[in-house]
Amino acid sequence: MRLLTHNMLSSNIKGVTNGFPLRIEVEKMVEKEVELNMDFLKNMFAKVEWRALVEASRSMGYSELPDEADSSMLDSDEFLRKFHHALLELHLEEGALVCPETGRKFPVNKGIPNMLLHEDEV
Repeated sequence: MRLLTHNMLSSNIKGVTNGFPLRIEVEKMVEKEVELNMDFLKNMFAKVEWRALVEASRSMGYSELPDEADSSMLDSDEFLRKFHHALLELHLEEGALVCPETGRKFPVNKGIPNMLLHEDEV
């Protein structure tokens, strides 16, 4: 699971008001090279919750993203490469996504998060 996907997931358990961002518990992560597409990154920047991406990338062992970012940084190739690496090349293969409010763990197996809710959570 890429951090791009993580950035768009939240806990939808009944009664949860703060289900984002999901905390990442890493058992296995891999880096997969992806072709750099500057236009894609520039378009995605406004859609990404930056703080969640920074925290997620750090939980995966990547600490190259700045704490804060704004659109003026999109003119920097160095910034775009770091953004690209965190967003698209870091993959959670095995582990869990944890609801920040309830602590409920959603397993991630073979890179696929299982966000299915139990009957009492719907």
